[in-house]
Amino acid sequence: MQLIDIGVNLTHDSFDHDRDAVLQRARNAGVTRMVITGASREHSPKALELAQAHPGFLYATAGVHPHHALEYTDECDAEMRALLAHPEVVAVGECGLDYFRDFSPRPAQRKAFERQLQIAVETGKPLFLHQRDAHDDFVAIMREFEGKIGPAIVHCFTADKRELFDCLDRDWHIGITGWLCDERRGQHLRELVPSIPAHRLMVETDAPYLLPRTLKPSPKDRRNEPAFLPHIVEELARDRSEDVAVTAEATTATAAAFFRLP
Repeated sequence: MQLIDIGVNLTHDSFDHDRDAVLQRARNAGVTRMVITGASREHSPKALELAQAHPGFLYATAGVHPHHALEYTDECDAEMRALLAHPEVVAVGECGLDYFRDFSPRPAQRKAFERQLQIAVETGKPLFLHQRDAHDDFVAIMREFEGKIGPAIVHCFTADKRELFDCLDRDWHIGITGWLCDERRGQHLRELVPSIPAHRLMVETDAPYLLPRTLKPSPKDRRNEPAFLPHIVEELARDRSEDVAVTAEATTATAAAFFRLP
């Protein structure tokens, strides 16, 4: 099994003491490539540094998460554009809207999102998107850029059937995480994932977050890591009523094509 983890927060400080070991465990588990999420002015450059240190294995995104929208100044915009000029940076984002936590004022979130969408228009790079409890505003803003942006993935999809089909109707891709394995809040996803076409589906851990609750034994520190991606793929394959090898091969091919990985 060869897998691509399309969303890993590998710059998180919980990995500072054993990052190399985490990477080796991922390789041993069959994770052959990873896309490191850049989600702020601080962490997007760090994601690029990691990608440059591990060519052909790690890639990066560059963007500003809605939680950090207030930091999206003209200087920040220039920094993101400079990062996206590097070939190792394969997508714009993580960007979007988050009305669940509202860590940034909603007008600031919308403005930062629009500016990053404009970068995607100008660079032609794919979009790595975040949306939580903001679907209607999210779709409305994306609609303004229809026909101008390239491919887009709604990463860590956790929403309902209406939102899923809104995304699929717009030819957006869907990222599935260990949220699928959470019997408290992810049960509905098990019923939805069979509806996602194979050429629109990708897998991710969102590590160190979203440790799969069905993983046994569970790590004592509760930290998720890329080596657990095969477990998510196994659960996903079961819910899609297909062989694990089929799910693995399809999600890997879709991710490689989406991010234009060699």
